[in-house]
Amino acid sequence: MSKKAVLLLSGGLDSATVCAIAKAEGYDVYALSFRYGQRHHIELQAAAKIAAVMGVCAHKIAEIDLRLFGGSALTDDIAVPKHGSVEAIGQGIPVTYVPARNTIFLSFALAYAEVLEAYDIFIGINAVDFSGYPDCRPEFIRAFEETANLATAYGTGKRIRIHTPLIRLSKAEIIKKGLALGVDYRLTISCYDPSPAGQPCGMCDSCLLRAKGFEENGMRDPAEGK
Repeated sequence: MSKKAVLLLSGGLDSATVCAIAKAEGYDVYALSFRYGQRHHIELQAAAKIAAVMGVCAHKIAEIDLRLFGGSALTDDIAVPKHGSVEAIGQGIPVTYVPARNTIFLSFALAYAEVLEAYDIFIGINAVDFSGYPDCRPEFIRAFEETANLATAYGTGKRIRIHTPLIRLSKAEIIKKGLALGVDYRLTISCYDPSPAGQPCGMCDSCLLRAKGFEENGMRDPAEGK
């Protein structure tokens, strides 16, 4: 009997790796992406390519507009911080944090899972090489999973699980796992502030952490210069 899973697919390195993990574990993957008013729409093109190449069962794009609230460099007229090195990345919650984004995304994923009668949701959050987002913490996931099991009609029987296979891995470990599973990282984009043509800036937190992960695997980012 097949088992269904909803995957939050951003078009980035982490979610592509999680897609490969879910498929390797035997799940039929239903991908969900968001057009939420983010400045980097190129990620949705990447998500579509990843979904097609990795053979998901369906790929839906939800339309919500978090520009209504703003408060983030990804959804408001706020400059994305740039640094010369990973060591220069500041402490605390950065302005690229989108208020309540993972809570909102997981709620949509839960609704999709309920319709599919899927009991598994995968998300590529990480609490090691990440930018200090509060909704990437294990305690948040535990709390949301408990809420999910109280909030849905179908969750009263079999338990709903939120899978976070990358949460305690470094970026280098994530990349190593993805390469072993055959992930084509040329398809992915991680940049918070890409050019109109989709070229990564190379200096935002996400670009720097991505580059560090590939360097620690003894290789250059295969997406460079594509």
